[in-house]
Amino acid sequence: MDKEHFYPAGNTVVVNPATNTPLTAIIYAEIIEEAGLPKGVFNLVTGSGSDTGDYLTKHPDVAVVSFTGSTAVGKGLYKNAATSVKKLVLELGGKSPMVYLKGGDLQLAVRSAASTVLDNQGQTCSALTRLLVPKDELERTKEVIQDYYKDIKVGDPAEDDTRVGPMVSEDQMNTVLDYIQIGIDEGANVFLGGNRLNRKGYFIEPTVFTDVTNDMTIAQEEIFGPVLVVITYDTQEEAVKIANDSSYGLSGGVVGPEKEAMEVARQLKTGNVAINGGSSTPKAPFGGYKQSGIGRENGLYGLEDYLEVKALFK
Repeated sequence: MDKEHFYPAGNTVVVNPATNTPLTAIIYAEIIEEAGLPKGVFNLVTGSGSDTGDYLTKHPDVAVVSFTGSTAVGKGLYKNAATSVKKLVLELGGKSPMVYLKGGDLQLAVRSAASTVLDNQGQTCSALTRLLVPKDELERTKEVIQDYYKDIKVGDPAEDDTRVGPMVSEDQMNTVLDYIQIGIDEGANVFLGGNRLNRKGYFIEPTVFTDVTNDMTIAQEEIFGPVLVVITYDTQEEAVKIANDSSYGLSGGVVGPEKEAMEVARQLKTGNVAINGGSSTPKAPFGGYKQSGIGRENGLYGLEDYLEVKALFK
């Protein structure tokens, strides 16, 4: 919810939260009410995206639709918006690469990729789900991954030492398990994990695939789960080609010697690239290329999507 831009731009807003996770939006609405924001500025409408969301995106009084979710749903919103030429801000799917270059900090590269795949159980569009490493660094990479994952606890998110909780729903858990099986069927090797945990809840083991080629389904499609794929390359040019060989272009990361890392980062066709562990700020625009969406969130670029330009002459 790109809420920080609605009000400064002078807009009222209707929010339709995700069906599976409406409570945070409800709490936010209560905070808005307690703060004394005028009635009608912030409006919360719960309900399924296919019904409530569909109605809102087609309504003639809605000037802008801002959506965060899957590319498939985003394409549907495109069709809905076309009937009234409505403005869209779409933050959609991703299959983002982390490119490790020789001479860089391999532990940092693994940690940066794995942490995004484990955060929120991998249910994050900007997760760095493809780890690209030089072919002759694969064995060392596997050792670093093994060391990083060995103490990862999967369990109740209310417990302080839990790192990975359950998937948001049974359907999403089954989707992730289906992708894992597809990876196995296509010849990838399950290096770590790969199974549902034998306990109550929608828990999946953090999973890492090796022997992955970039044309495999698990390297091309967004899984939205705690699944990392490791892909090897021979040259820096090949690494860039593999990284860009995707219908998505949301985020990316590069770890390596400063000069080479900057060269690779500039060639990645993604809206955001973290270099040697760098992190974004609220002032930086966030958004993707290709099928990862249109428009930007955050910063001045994000504000402009909620404004119209007018020229006055006298």
